Amino acid sequence: MKTAVVLATLFCGVQGFLAPSMPTTGVVARSNSGRLTTKMAEAAGEEPFVPDMDRRKLMNSILLGSVGLNIAGLAVPYIAFFVPRTDGAAGGGLVAKDALGDDVTLSGWLSTHQAGDRSLVQGLKGDATYLIVKEDKTIENYGLNAVCTHLGCVVPWNKAENKFICPCHGSQYDKTGKVVRGPAPLSLALAHVTEKEEKVVLTPWTETDFRTNLAPWYDL
Repeated sequence: MKTAVVLATLFCGVQGFLAPSMPTTGVVARSNSGRLTTKMAEAAGEEPFVPDMDRRKLMNSILLGSVGLNIAGLAVPYIAFFVPRTDGAAGGGLVAKDALGDDVTLSGWLSTHQAGDRSLVQGLKGDATYLIVKEDKTIENYGLNAVCTHLGCVVPWNKAENKFICPCHGSQYDKTGKVVRGPAPLSLALAHVTEKEEKVVLTPWTETDFRTNLAPWYDL
């Protein structure tokens, strides 16, 4: 439908460039000045029709507008796809998503994850994030971004070793995500974990990192 509208607009604009109806039997010839004219126009002593500047500007505006609308119609959904949803959580927060893309609820998560469990959800910026279940069967008030600070691999939890061990280059992090062995230069990023209307909400960590007593590198 959009294509038909654009073609109709262009057709009407081209018609605006044409002179009033002229017999089709005229033969086109080139004048000494290099412009195309017709035998009939030459015989009558008339100048060939040349569209004025206002008409050219109007046609340019119509053409650019038509193309711009189509490009915008394609670009907006594409850009929106890469913008993380906030799902209405306060303070720039994001409702955690499970492996199926459903909202993570507090009761639902605790009913299927035992004390000491560290399992992944989709967190801030779409990054894989660990939720930690404490010994008292509550969720820890912080989550750990699972992206290794060396080259970006997802770091699995090694229950037997009681730490996170990167399978790519061997970096290791303790149970709080603090780096204890390189080549990773920094600890895993933190995120606040809160509950709102039974849903688990993640928000950016902006204060001092309790593991290093330094400003968070991931908020710089």
